[in-house]
Amino acid sequence: MRRDHESRESHEGQDQELYEQGDDGSRDDCEGEGDGRLGGPRDDHGDDGLRGRLVRVGVGLVNAEGAQALSLREIARRAGVSHGAPRRHFPTHLDLLSAIARQGFAELAARVAAEDREEAGPRERIALLARVYLDYAGSRRGMYELMFRHDLLESGRLGLRETSLPLFARLTELVARVRPGADPVVVAGALWANLHGIAQLWHWGSLRLATGGADPAPLLAAALDAHLGPAEPAP
Repeated sequence: MRRDHESRESHEGQDQELYEQGDDGSRDDCEGEGDGRLGGPRDDHGDDGLRGRLVRVGVGLVNAEGAQALSLREIARRAGVSHGAPRRHFPTHLDLLSAIARQGFAELAARVAAEDREEAGPRERIALLARVYLDYAGSRRGMYELMFRHDLLESGRLGLRETSLPLFARLTELVARVRPGADPVVVAGALWANLHGIAQLWHWGSLRLATGGADPAPLLAAALDAHLGPAEPAP
């Protein structure tokens, strides 16, 4: 784990050096046509231009190959531009990663909004939110890992915290209705930590090995009972 952390820091340091060095003049972001295999057709003059294309390429890359694949060189290569071109829109590598992670939070929020039912009881809505969260963690593994990187959230880049915190606020508000006598922030935080642990340990195979289960649903039910109390039986 320590070696992986040091390797990632070294890799990201190299990417940041590329920003500081700038373009080598061999290509710039307005030359040539994009390759469909790499970055798709050029769209520098579209609605969001190069900035949007870099983010879209990054989103596709992280979903396909994981967060470790998000080097500046690879994003620029797939977008069909020189490695110095992205700094016109993203002064640092962290800015570009934050913009990519922001898309992940937007997608997760959209999934939650699509599944949430305001007419349902608060506990049922928490269960829905939790299932969406675990499903997202499983289906968007690379993006999920990027979204919750400490350095991105702590940096405050591009208002990333303002994008992520509304989901926690929604959970806290629902918890307050289920457990009015408890501190909703503490309970919501503990529940979120439990969900995050289930997502990580299930992905790594540890929970499947330890429990012999093939579905995390029973673990989710146990977590909800532990933090919210047993669900009331259906009438």
